[in-house]
Amino acid sequence: MRGGVSLGAIPDRETGNSRLPTSAQSGIHAHLARLLDRHVSSPFRKPYADYNRVAFEVSIERWRRLAPHAPLILDSCCGVGESSRRLAKAFPTHYVIGVDQSAIRLGRGERAVWQAGSCASMDNLHLVRADVVDFWRLLADAGVRPAHHYLLYPNPWPKIGHLGRRWHGHPVFPTVTALGGRLECRGNWPIYMDEWCFAVRRLTGRQAFSEAYSPLEAITPFERKYLASGHPLFRAWVDLG
Repeated sequence: MRGGVSLGAIPDRETGNSRLPTSAQSGIHAHLARLLDRHVSSPFRKPYADYNRVAFEVSIERWRRLAPHAPLILDSCCGVGESSRRLAKAFPTHYVIGVDQSAIRLGRGERAVWQAGSCASMDNLHLVRADVVDFWRLLADAGVRPAHHYLLYPNPWPKIGHLGRRWHGHPVFPTVTALGGRLECRGNWPIYMDEWCFAVRRLTGRQAFSEAYSPLEAITPFERKYLASGHPLFRAWVDLG
């Protein structure tokens, strides 16, 4: 507990019955390199949604007002926000922004914290409802560089035809790597991790590492569910400076 905030687990309705991703892919997608090169040559320029601009401005203003000298940790697609809360506790000298596009997920996490008897906020944490695709690009436009950036258990989209739906296959991924910092992704499908490392190396020239990972304590509902289901977990990371 820090600042009166309990960091107990967010209740998970599906603990222990998750299936491993299955795919006809046996290795890195044959079209990934070509897709990445196309994204670099044709930058993503979709217009920003107004609500994302507002959410971004509010979150950055709050960080600069409350902790102007604190390094930034970005927890992208944070879901119910449990990982963001745990990161704020683990890094008390940093400022954590957790971003998720679902007001329902964020609200469910907030209700769970209140039901656990915690009513105080954490000064180094802000949970934001926004589309991360816009949020990442707004960060880049503003010259904001996170010290740490987490992508924890993204949807693997394991079908061969779904390469473009994986984050490293999305046209915004060059912006993600351009943000710099220590970028970390976790998942339970090793092919996703290998592709992620391949994409980082191709876009930045930096060596990315993937390794088996066994956390001492789960920090997201998905991590908890996969551990309870006996899944092997993996962590891929890179220091982008």
